[in-house]
Amino acid sequence: MATTADIRNGLCIELNNDIQKIIDFQKFQVGRGSGKVWTKLKSTTTGKVTEHTFQSGHTITEVRVERRKFQYLYPDGDDYVLMNQESYDQITVGGDMIENGKFLKEGDIVDCLFHAQKESLLSIELPQNVVLEITYTEPGLRGDTATNTLKPATVETGAEVRVPLFCDTGDFIKIDTTTGAYIERVKK
Repeated sequence: MATTADIRNGLCIELNNDIQKIIDFQKFQVGRGSGKVWTKLKSTTTGKVTEHTFQSGHTITEVRVERRKFQYLYPDGDDYVLMNQESYDQITVGGDMIENGKFLKEGDIVDCLFHAQKESLLSIELPQNVVLEITYTEPGLRGDTATNTLKPATVETGAEVRVPLFCDTGDFIKIDTTTGAYIERVKK
């Protein structure tokens, strides 16, 4: 058992018969009253993001999770086949388990969160950034750089990303996997 003083980003707790992961939190106190802890939680089973406020000192049930490295091998229809980096066991996970899986390319390493006591898969986290090659984009107009205009580009995994006009086919770009946004052009 833990209290609200132990709350931190990434902590998994049991709330409403579901395992929730804390995405964001903020502690505050108003006047002479007791303090409160506002949390933003993401369900590991449904992926739904909710908010919850705890009274300061409230006990919470912490869930012990293990983070294991898996390598993405290949797609299997809408599913993904992953291989454990230590035991070389392969697992197949549904496409709904991986948020923004369209940015995964074969050989990428992902973090899988497992419930330590039940040995069940809770969630899969992609790396924060990935570097992908642009396979197709319309050419930008010369001299049209006065504004922050973006154009669509298709990357090697088949995903579509909005990129600046100076990006061309064959360029490598860094993409934020949480938002799907272009970060920068990378030299390879």
